[in-house]
Amino acid sequence: MPRSRAKKRVFFIGALLIALAYALAIFADFFAPYDHREQVRGAPAAPISTISFTGADESFSFRPRVFAYRLVDPIAQRYETDETKSAPIGLFTRGYTYRLLGLFETNIHLFGTLDADPISPRINLLGTDQLGRDRFSRLVRAMRFSLLVAPLGTLLACAIGIAIGLISGYANRSIDTVLMGVTDTMLSLPSLILILAARVAFPLELPPMTAASLLICIFALVGWAEMARLTRGLVRSTREMDYILAAKATGVTPFRTLMRHILPNISSPLITQAMLILPAFLLSEAALSFLGVGLQEPEPSLGNMLSAAADIGQLREHTFLLLSPAIVIFVFVLAVRLCGEGRRTR
Repeated sequence: MPRSRAKKRVFFIGALLIALAYALAIFADFFAPYDHREQVRGAPAAPISTISFTGADESFSFRPRVFAYRLVDPIAQRYETDETKSAPIGLFTRGYTYRLLGLFETNIHLFGTLDADPISPRINLLGTDQLGRDRFSRLVRAMRFSLLVAPLGTLLACAIGIAIGLISGYANRSIDTVLMGVTDTMLSLPSLILILAARVAFPLELPPMTAASLLICIFALVGWAEMARLTRGLVRSTREMDYILAAKATGVTPFRTLMRHILPNISSPLITQAMLILPAFLLSEAALSFLGVGLQEPEPSLGNMLSAAADIGQLREHTFLLLSPAIVIFVFVLAVRLCGEGRRTR
């Protein structure tokens, strides 16, 4: 039965959100107007920039401009808009230099201010953090790390789990007993505590790519068991079907039987299981960084950015700004679930 129009729409919305998230993550330097490590000491915890579409004569202008803000109470970190200082906003402006996709060196950014003066007003779409770093630039950069680690960890865990499950489900009783014994042992362990224990066994101060590789390996070693158990059950329920018995009778090798006949027919529930593992790994990475054992400052991840929300006073004043990483996590997890629900009905 073909998918209903509503299910197609759900799948499309989920896929669109995921594509948007990865576009922001992959081209983070292009979308970020400022270097995520650059500090403006005179603007700690600054609010969202005030943007106006009025010109100098108070008439409407198609070119927006951003106003400066003035720190009037350093203790309470209270700001006021300074309408005497402004800078025009433009598209495809020049800023800090970066390597696009790691290949091409450029300094073009999607948006920014056209005033090259370093003391001119800055455009902070999500304000700044306690060190004066642009929160939006850090957020899109954080998405790159978090959305790299979780999917790659999921793919590796699924590959290991499917391989073990295929062997266990098709092999003789002794091999099946050993493999499922190891699998059940892994399933009995609390995954988040195991991930935390594995991570703290290594130095905290690691380069971003080294930290990402470590977390991917940890997630794969911890998360394969559920996929292995599911795959084994599906293989055992499929291997006695007539078309499998016919393949055996014609002399098809076990490897070819698994790869050409069994695996394609059990792929749908495996994909669904992978879509459940992915959000769990994303939340685990955020939890590690929130607890201070994930990616370390000054490099951003969704978890260590979210740790600023632990300050109740700041959370009350800037709820949306501090919870923006949590909103990104929520939207991404929702998008994955929408894709899963959308592809379930055919």
